[in-house]
Amino acid sequence: MSLEKAKNHLVKFGLEDRIRVAKESTATVALAAKAFGCEEKKIAKTLSFMLPSGPILVLTVGDARIDNAKFKHAFAAKAKMIKPEECEKIIGHAPGGVCPFGINDGVKVYLDESLKSMDSVLPACGTSDTGVELTIPELEKASCSAGWVDITKTPSS
Repeated sequence: MSLEKAKNHLVKFGLEDRIRVAKESTATVALAAKAFGCEEKKIAKTLSFMLPSGPILVLTVGDARIDNAKFKHAFAAKAKMIKPEECEKIIGHAPGGVCPFGINDGVKVYLDESLKSMDSVLPACGTSDTGVELTIPELEKASCSAGWVDITKTPSS
């Protein structure tokens, strides 16, 4: 069901043919990088947070970590991740497959500045064995992004 929701969303942008289904789990950045044969930073990690104004998703490069001070500055709230058992109900996808495609109404999507260091990335596509390779401009458009934020630190920063 989640893959179909994500695929139906990507059809609107002509990107559905880019979906990859792995033979093994892609539920974590490390597993996805192994399954797709790429560096961890190429995996676009989709993090789900609850703000006082409602749920948000933030996509980052795979090796990035949330910088709590930057998060608080960007969103005027403490970084509070959505509990895994609540994720599917709130976002529309279960942990391991969370992506910005085919999500529930009212969930805002943001892209972290760390993504700009990449030519293309592989976010999940609704399930824990899928991914879709997109350029950053394609990701920005297909995610219906509410904007860019700077909330992470990476090993190279």
